[in-house]
Order: sequence, then C-alpha cells, then structure tokens
Amino acid sequence: MNTYPGFLEAVLVTLKVTAIAVVLGTAFGIVFALMKISRSKVLQTIANLYITIIRGTPLIVQIMFLYYGITSIVVLSNFWAGAIALGVHNGAYIAEIFRGAIQGVDRGQREASLALGMNRTQAMRRIIFPQALRRAIPPLGNQFIITLKDSSLVYLIGVSELFARANREAAANFMPFETFLVVGLYYLILVLIFTWLLKLYENKLNVDGS
Repeated sequence: MNTYPGFLEAVLVTLKVTAIAVVLGTAFGIVFALMKISRSKVLQTIANLYITIIRGTPLIVQIMFLYYGITSIVVLSNFWAGAIALGVHNGAYIAEIFRGAIQGVDRGQREASLALGMNRTQAMRRIIFPQALRRAIPPLGNQFIITLKDSSLVYLIGVSELFARANREAAANFMPFETFLVVGLYYLILVLIFTWLLKLYENKLNVDGS
C-alpha cells in the first residue's frame, strides 16, 4: 500500500464527492417524490419524466452531458460539477425510495391526522414524513454504497478521485495489473466498512423500534 502514497488522499476526494452527491440526491429525491405523489398532473408528469430519463440512460452519459451543460452556464470546478451530476443521477433513485416509503405509511394515519384538524401539509410534515424517513434510511445507505462505486466515473471529467489516481499511477509505473488490484482493494475495503456501519445502524433502528 505504501507504494501508492497518493491513494489515501484520493480516498478522501472519493468520499467527499460521494457524500455531497448523496446529500444533493436526497434533496432532489424528496422534492421529486413529493411531486410524484402530489395531486397535480403537471408535477407528476415532470417527476415521472425526470425519473424515466435518469433511470433510462447510462450514468456516464449523464455525467458528460451535465458536466458540459453546467460548466457552460456557470464556472464550477470539476469536483463540484461531478458531484452535482452524481447528485442529479441519485435523485431519481432516491425519489423512488422516498415515494415507496411515504406510500408505505398506513393510510389510516393520514386519515386520523386530517380528522384531528391537520391539513395535508401538516400531516405530511408531522406524521407521515418522519415515519417514511425511518423506512428510507436503510435503502439510502445502500444508495450511498452504490454511489461510492459509481463515483469512479467522475475521473472522466478530471476529478482526482481514487480511480483517476490509479490511472495516473498505472501510466507512470507500467504496472497496470498491480495498480488496479490495489485500487480494487481500496474500494472493497471502503464498501465493507460502510456495509458494516449500515448493518449496525439498521440493527439499532430495529432495537429502538421494537
């Protein structure tokens, strides 16, 4: 591992872009989930169109398209352009996570909230969404792990994350097999760590909810 001193720094970049992408994706996901389950046909159509396009096209195409689209409008670093592109991509999947979680809350609780004098917005904010968020946390953790692996694609727009660092090392040391074996181990270790942490948190939720 000490043959690749720059890998640890690249790991931090990978984790940062992953975390930002999931936070942005969660924000997008909540908004589009609420749009999809709203009573407005216009909002439903917009949400369905967004989710269909994102889920129906390759991530690599989305990164390149959004990167050149974003940077043609505002000046952004490669890092932020990549994080935003990943966030937009994640938003479509997280929207479906939240839609399912919200619709999974017992309908009787909605009716009881309305009977107590709450309007639909208050019922969503106070009763339904807190329960939906709890249901959504485990799949959100899985989405984080997926994004961690998908983040390797932002090397194509010049982000110096883990895979980009491995490419540079392989070109410099003429040992591509060994270099990509090492970077694969880095990704595997990261995934195992976060999978373990996610499992611990899921167990905690089960204990607290019992």
